Amino acid sequence: MSEAPHGAPIKTPGQLIAAIIASFAVPIVIIVLLVIYVDNSTRTGAGTDSLSDAEVSARIKPFAQVDIRDANAPRVYKTGEEVYKAVCSACHASGAAGAPKFTNTADWAPRIAQGFDTLLHTALTGKGAMPARGGTSPDDYSDFEIARAVAYMANNSGASFPEPAQPAAGAAAAASGATAAAPAGASDAGAAQAAAAMAAMASVPQAAAPAAGGAQSADASQAGKALYQQVCQACHAAGVLNAPKFGDKDAWAPRLKEPMDTVYNYALHGKGAMPPKGGSTASDADVKAAVDYMVSAAK
Repeated sequence: MSEAPHGAPIKTPGQLIAAIIASFAVPIVIIVLLVIYVDNSTRTGAGTDSLSDAEVSARIKPFAQVDIRDANAPRVYKTGEEVYKAVCSACHASGAAGAPKFTNTADWAPRIAQGFDTLLHTALTGKGAMPARGGTSPDDYSDFEIARAVAYMANNSGASFPEPAQPAAGAAAAASGATAAAPAGASDAGAAQAAAAMAAMASVPQAAAPAAGGAQSADASQAGKALYQQVCQACHAAGVLNAPKFGDKDAWAPRLKEPMDTVYNYALHGKGAMPPKGGSTASDADVKAAVDYMVSAAK
């Protein structure tokens, strides 16, 4: 019994032509579909988003930025923690350059023992590798904000200093040397006193400085009293701008706990809103005599 003959799949010229066309068309269609699939898939390679709106905006962003502030708007003071993180943490977080390390009670103990005023004075004037105000300017951070940062670091390292008192309205501008003038209809007595005190300091006659080669006043007590009446009483008579009031034992008590050399240093080089030598050009000896005069009245 014989088997049936096997027939070829292509029997006609038309079938041959169709097979040839299909052998070319099918691979081409597959390739096109693969290209479309790859092109539409998510691309995460480097540089694939360089033309996105965000990337283009970042590249053409100007370097300089103008920060417009309302000079008459109430100042919002930064907290001690904010100032610490922005300025002080650069050294105090790690204890670099001999800075007492944040929260390290052993590092801070001898400094805390000196008192808050001494710590604040060191922060404002600088010490060792630490620049004055941590390298900032009064326009960046006020004395009050620096004081907050000092209290924050010290209190997190074993101290229990009270929160520094916030300056009265208008006092910050006056302390920075701005012209102090009480606004029309102002009812804030503290701001008015501060303005008057700063105006008085601005009008201090510069003739208080002794002439070159002149001898120091023979009566130091009288020289101190005269300088107090001419310069110091602008703030100390009424106790404005946080100045210890003349004759007020309670106000002077914390200051007198410190060595007199420290008290003299504050008067000579300034502290808080008080400018060096009260804004005068008096001699160091006369300034110390004025300090002695005020201290004697507070004992």
